[in-house]
Amino acid sequence: MQRIAWKYYPRQQDHNTEQNREKSPASVQLQLMMSSSFNIFRVGISFVIMCIFYKSAVDSLSELSPQKYFSTLQPGKASLAYFCQADSPRTSIFLEELNEAVTPLQDYGISVAKVNCVKEETSRYCGKEKDLMKAYLFRGNILLREFPTDVLFDVNAIVAHVLFALLFNEVKYITTLEDLQNIENALKGKANIAFAYVRAIGTPEHRAVMEAAFVYGTTYQFVLTTETALLESIGNEDIENAHLYFFHCKQVLDLTLQCRRTLMEQPLTTLNIHQFIKTMEAPLLTEVTEDPQQVSTIHLQLGLPLVFIVSQQATYEADRRTAEWVAWRLLGKAGVLLLLRDSLEVDIPQHANVVFRRAEEGVPVEFLVLDDIDSLISHVESNVHVEEIQEDEDEDTKSPNMDVQDDEVAETVYRDRKRPLPLELTVELTEETFNTTVVASDSIVLFYAGWQAVSMAFLQSYIDLAIKLKGTSTMLLTRVNCADWSDLCTKQNVTEFPVVKMYKEGKNPLSYAGMLGTEDLLKFIQLRISCPVNITSVQEAEEYLSGELYKDLISYSSVSVLGLFSPNMTTAKEDFTEAGNYLKGYVITGIYSEEDVLILSDKYAATLPALLLSRHKEGKIESIPLANSHAQDIIQIITNALLETFPEITVENLPIYLRLQKPLLILFSDGSINPQYKKAILMLVKEKHLDSLTPCWLNLKNTPVGRGILQSYFDTMPPLPLLVVVNLHSGGQVFAFPSDQPITEQNLLLWLKKLEAGLENHITILPAQEWKPPLPAYDFLSMMDAAASQHPTRKDPECTKETDVQENDKKQHEDKSAIIKEPIETLRIKHWNRSNWFKEGEKSFRHDNKEL
Repeated sequence: MQRIAWKYYPRQQDHNTEQNREKSPASVQLQLMMSSSFNIFRVGISFVIMCIFYKSAVDSLSELSPQKYFSTLQPGKASLAYFCQADSPRTSIFLEELNEAVTPLQDYGISVAKVNCVKEETSRYCGKEKDLMKAYLFRGNILLREFPTDVLFDVNAIVAHVLFALLFNEVKYITTLEDLQNIENALKGKANIAFAYVRAIGTPEHRAVMEAAFVYGTTYQFVLTTETALLESIGNEDIENAHLYFFHCKQVLDLTLQCRRTLMEQPLTTLNIHQFIKTMEAPLLTEVTEDPQQVSTIHLQLGLPLVFIVSQQATYEADRRTAEWVAWRLLGKAGVLLLLRDSLEVDIPQHANVVFRRAEEGVPVEFLVLDDIDSLISHVESNVHVEEIQEDEDEDTKSPNMDVQDDEVAETVYRDRKRPLPLELTVELTEETFNTTVVASDSIVLFYAGWQAVSMAFLQSYIDLAIKLKGTSTMLLTRVNCADWSDLCTKQNVTEFPVVKMYKEGKNPLSYAGMLGTEDLLKFIQLRISCPVNITSVQEAEEYLSGELYKDLISYSSVSVLGLFSPNMTTAKEDFTEAGNYLKGYVITGIYSEEDVLILSDKYAATLPALLLSRHKEGKIESIPLANSHAQDIIQIITNALLETFPEITVENLPIYLRLQKPLLILFSDGSINPQYKKAILMLVKEKHLDSLTPCWLNLKNTPVGRGILQSYFDTMPPLPLLVVVNLHSGGQVFAFPSDQPITEQNLLLWLKKLEAGLENHITILPAQEWKPPLPAYDFLSMMDAAASQHPTRKDPECTKETDVQENDKKQHEDKSAIIKEPIETLRIKHWNRSNWFKEGEKSFRHDNKEL
């Protein structure tokens, strides 16, 4: 068991997490069954998590003192406790994942509590800093198991590890083929085996296996492995995916014979495993004499078809052997029955030897003539596949280009098309209600097209935003479907979809040009305060720089910008004010130009005019001179200053750093990076050795796509941590820091000098082709105009002159797009023009920022 702790995978997040959390009626039924059928396993479990304090309100977690918590522990009572020490701040990621685990753990009788430690607390669980990185599993007051908290990296890992420790008798972990053979031999004639391979402990597949073991653990022996060699030794070379085998050992009485094995072909989810095991429990072959249309078996209830082998008295024995052979071949895919023609009241065509019945109600049975077993198997498998497709597809709503666009956004929208959205949380506007609504209240308006995939994908994020702001915001969230109100959208300068604009009385509408996601849009709305803020005293300026003045907004803007000006610097103040207005919604800006401004300039060694940048996370303030800087210069200065020195690269922020047009120095890590590595890189940054590079790091737990990136660089997954230089903009070369050398300041500097001198060999060269959509983008507005021109009786809309407000909005939107709006990239690393990799390419790296 010791080696298991290190074989886990990162968090799986994605665009799919919200969908995965939804419970279908079937999953709810399964959870009820799991909860009720295994009360005997609800022994007292107390799972104590040691953490560093994060100040956050988590409604689902009951909060107790250590003394109160331990006094509530009773035999037979399961509890998961999270201890927090108030003087050690930390991110909320683990707390959020633990909160997500509350409901599934309660399904297994394990409650969850948050325990608040104080400095005077003497409990060992509120002890030294180094002790706060472990998790403790208890039964009553007895310690069962302890884990490093980074093993519990998400809700799946938490549930999987807790159940794994609880079900140590029901689930055997093995590493060799000999272990598997020993278990198999011991259970022949006694019990069947459910053997699972998962790529790592703590993955969603591991959790699904544990949940199945919780239900079926007393009926079958569950066996688990993460060893690829063991999977390959039983004949399966697909090591990239999780697998489940059912070993039919109970009916094997001869110890020299091998147990039959049935592979589950569906993905390892709780419901799929449940369905698979139910088909394994069903009789292999059933004899029937009634009408095939009236027969009902567990297979039909699980959505599987039935295959009737037609027999008669003269050939009964041979037909039965054939039917048994077919049943083994189709086990888990269809139910097989032997239909006795002689005693059947319903007539069956004389030439038919097989009757096929689909799972759907009302579909007539098929009478088939098949010459061999392979033809029968092929017919069944092909029809089962068709049924799966037809279950999810609705030809009336399917996009006409869905099959050829190969568009992940369109695919996601189509997959989620039946997911109900609480659209009532936003106000739908029309041409008649638009002006009165936006004039009456401060409003956020989403302009979208109901037939466009990107619009519909973003509509889901917009509704999520409405859920987050429900009851807490004075902004009215509204939406306009431009497919219905094209004239209205044209009047509001909407030339692309989707677009979000903020309307405030007496001011020009402000266009949102950030990432199309809930969190970024939430930040934009929360930072809607009028900028720059006019600071009137030195004391107020100090409160502003410390974060106290707008402490509620610090989580949305970790940097505050203060402009310092003498009272007579009119032009400089106007330029800064213009820049502050432009950056509204992205960063907090303030201005101070009182007579005593020299007090601040002297304290922070700033030459007027100047910017003071207060970085709240680092707790430091730096000054930047603004002499001869115009509005656009100030915008660029502030935008660059917002970038981190050594950032964690994510899908969302990658475009920002690609815009710098420098090679990436990336440290790939499977979790948090070693502080010594960070210290070495930051020292090189401070000494100006990395000015020609963009140093960054990528956490594979937070950004799993990093594994695909590394696998594109190397033939096999390399050991981590790993430092590479990726030369995107001029040549596409990828260089890897020697894995046998420690990452120190001296070693890294020597390696970089060899790279610059051309003394290091690249490990690969990225191909030079461009990334383009599989099909050209649609010009939807032109298509709409063309459609309108085909109706001669329809009056063409008049081309009216736009108002000054609209012109200003358009200009503001276009200018803003050039500086703030980022090209939407993914983490598949791109390529540069081929030239010296320390020089900029002759052509700038540009992408159409209208594409998602």
